[in-house]
Amino acid sequence: MKVVDFIKRNTVFCVAATAALITCFFVPPDAEYLGYFDWRTLACLFITLAVVCALGNVKFFTILARKLVMIAGNLRGLFLMLVVITFIGSMIIANDMALITFLPLGYFALSVGKKEKYMAYLFILQNISANLGGMLTPFGNPQNLYLYSYFEIPTAEFVSIMLKPFLLAISMLAVACFLVKPEKLHIDEEFPEKFHTQRNIIYFALFFISVLIVLRILPFWIGLVLIPAVLWFMDRDAVLEVDYSLLGTFFFFFIFSGNLARIDAVNEFFSMLLEKDALIVSTLSCQFISNVPTAILLSQFTGDYQSLLLGVNIGGTGTLIASLASLITFSEFKILYPGESKKYLLMFTVINAVFLVIMTAAAKIFFI
Repeated sequence: MKVVDFIKRNTVFCVAATAALITCFFVPPDAEYLGYFDWRTLACLFITLAVVCALGNVKFFTILARKLVMIAGNLRGLFLMLVVITFIGSMIIANDMALITFLPLGYFALSVGKKEKYMAYLFILQNISANLGGMLTPFGNPQNLYLYSYFEIPTAEFVSIMLKPFLLAISMLAVACFLVKPEKLHIDEEFPEKFHTQRNIIYFALFFISVLIVLRILPFWIGLVLIPAVLWFMDRDAVLEVDYSLLGTFFFFFIFSGNLARIDAVNEFFSMLLEKDALIVSTLSCQFISNVPTAILLSQFTGDYQSLLLGVNIGGTGTLIASLASLITFSEFKILYPGESKKYLLMFTVINAVFLVIMTAAAKIFFI
């Protein structure tokens, strides 16, 4: 049962490990394996996740979000507030952490306001905002961090590529929120969390250092030494709570994609597909193997990082497995409302399909 539970909680990690192992039979381990790994990306991902865990442990994001929700006023305002919080949060703390932090707040707000019937719609919009909000920054989504580092994309160029789809995503989410009626909402619950000023100052200093490292202003080894050392002293749990399965997923997909690139038939096949339409291929690939594996895999076969960036970010919408964040949201909803899973999945699929089609079409016509 423990093995089954581990596989359920770390499905993508297990798939990545299995895929890597299979390719090792076709390309036996040798010295070239060491060239597969983007150590800088792994280091940046680790230190960023560690600092975010520390901030989460002192309830910084929850306190901030609850203060904002208190001023929402009505149901439509609440939706806008929660979607914006999740959207901005994903730019700073990555999409999965944004959902882990802000989904419970959405549940709390609607429950206290006696508006549970809107829960599925809110969770879906928060999920989409998490997947699309992180597209603007190199550290907003794991796939962004990888591609930004792998192709050594200049920061200004990265932002310019992602700005238009980012603005389109904001506009579509705003429209989706305005479909909600502005019903009166009153939240008078008291919150027990206390603001830890000293710890927050130190953690934000560490986060600032991690951003400088991601932006290639500081060498990554500084953060790899300094940040875990400080956190181990101040909040050891933050280091232990890092999503190591995500790091492991990257590790094994580096092996998987590196081996595939050395198989001539596979190399020619993917290169041919990506040469025809890298945007569509990457977007479709996300629907079946998720956006992070797609970014790692397809980067081996194309230099068109603009289309690939757009594809793996837009492709996070669509099917339930297109993004790990979507699985997190569904798991949370299923725990809260086990009898409404089918209804949620139907609504999720329809709304995500609308976002996927419109944003892919816009990218194809206007953004490339």
